[in-house]
Amino acid sequence: MSISSTIKSIQDIMRKDVGVDGDAQRLSQLVWMLFLKIFDDRENEWELLQDDYQSPLPEKFRWRNWAADAEGMTGDALKQFLDNDLFPALQQLEAKGGDQRAYVIRSVFEDAYNYMKSGQLIRQVINKIQEGVDFNKAQERHLFGDMYEQLLRDLQAAGNAGEFYTPRAVTEFIVRRVNPRLGEKIMDPACGTGGFLSCAIEHMRKQDVKTVENEAQLQASIFGIEKKPLPHLLCTTNMILHGIEVPSNIRHDNSLARPLISWSPKERVDVVITNPPFGGMEEDGIETNFPTAFRTRETADLFLVLIMQLLKPGGRAALVLPDGFLFGEGIKTRIKEKLLQECNLHTIVRLPNGVFSPYTGIKTNLLFFSKGTPTEQIWFYQHPYPPGVKSYNKTKPMKIEEFDVEAAWWGREEDGFKQRVENEYAWRIDLADIQARNYNLDCKNPHIGELEIHDPDVLLAQYHAMQNDIATLRSQLKNTLGTALTSSIDQGTAQKSSPLKKGG
Repeated sequence: MSISSTIKSIQDIMRKDVGVDGDAQRLSQLVWMLFLKIFDDRENEWELLQDDYQSPLPEKFRWRNWAADAEGMTGDALKQFLDNDLFPALQQLEAKGGDQRAYVIRSVFEDAYNYMKSGQLIRQVINKIQEGVDFNKAQERHLFGDMYEQLLRDLQAAGNAGEFYTPRAVTEFIVRRVNPRLGEKIMDPACGTGGFLSCAIEHMRKQDVKTVENEAQLQASIFGIEKKPLPHLLCTTNMILHGIEVPSNIRHDNSLARPLISWSPKERVDVVITNPPFGGMEEDGIETNFPTAFRTRETADLFLVLIMQLLKPGGRAALVLPDGFLFGEGIKTRIKEKLLQECNLHTIVRLPNGVFSPYTGIKTNLLFFSKGTPTEQIWFYQHPYPPGVKSYNKTKPMKIEEFDVEAAWWGREEDGFKQRVENEYAWRIDLADIQARNYNLDCKNPHIGELEIHDPDVLLAQYHAMQNDIATLRSQLKNTLGTALTSSIDQGTAQKSSPLKKGG
């Protein structure tokens, strides 16, 4: 049975359970179980490689001792064991000798929950996981990595305000352009399910990891913070799947919930890659962690201010931001002014509609900047749809190959991108022009005229709007003429009834 059909059959079993309500709960239930299975498989590996390996889990809570036997505990006994023994123990797991693995397990289970009510159905799910997934087979681990991507995409359907799985093509393009290298600290302060971090790990392994020492260095250089429990659990599992043995640097926290100035120089990083939540509002009081000039409750804006603080001088960042930030005024203008003064915002890639379809139609942009030198000019690149594509959707997502043209055009920051040339998709704007526009960065492609719209629904809506405008104008004209006519009749009547006196 393939891993995808295993996952599907597990979800079908869960649908029969009265305690599990909706996709988000099904996913949450599935992932804490998968986490324990993955952890047990990795423990098998660590036991072979390390003579003195000690599990952070008490024996009776290790997957092999309560879950692995298909004929093992079931029914009420299993339900009671999970609710009364396993969950309380893992939520308060103590780290013997400072074992970081214990901290990871505890942080995963602090907000996890067993939604399932039927011990028999729980046993069926456990047996499917046990027989269908073996993470010690390299090929299956790779397959599961792909399957995990699908699980994360499924999470989108259960997401809300700005919580979207970033398409793989976007994360890969960003990571390749920012090019994190071994010896650098890489951070995602809104790491979600870990898409950017897993991509950075793969990138650095391919580029730089040649020895066991290199791998140890890589393991210690990945940092992530995630506010919500389910994405945090998914990200921790994702990191283990990508060979980060102890993902203790993936914290369950809100990056915005501490004063900006409290981020000390030793916490600063070389690279920030992220897709901060947008469209959402932070709770009351969060904005007071920021200087008065930048106080807003809009999440994405606060994250941009935080990123500027997090970067070391010379550090690099790339992030996804909505169009609203580019043309926004007020506090957004002040944030853009700060960004252009403190950083070199060298490139904005304007993405077409539908990149995050069908979960949001908001148009998005990729911003690339380095800290330490002010911006002198900004290059814009309008990413086109590939030939024959009018929009993206679940079955036709964006592909990494689409970015080959940008990659060939990109050049090197070290020489000021001197190989870049303007073309039908690329143009640049000097700082003086940006300042004259009051830092409005919503710069349209000067090489493309207004695109003709042939969508019947759009044309129909435009036609109705024009008809309404005509009707309104006709009514206004009628009123104006009526008023003018009445006024002139009244005036004529008044003149007849009061003739001018002679000699007046």
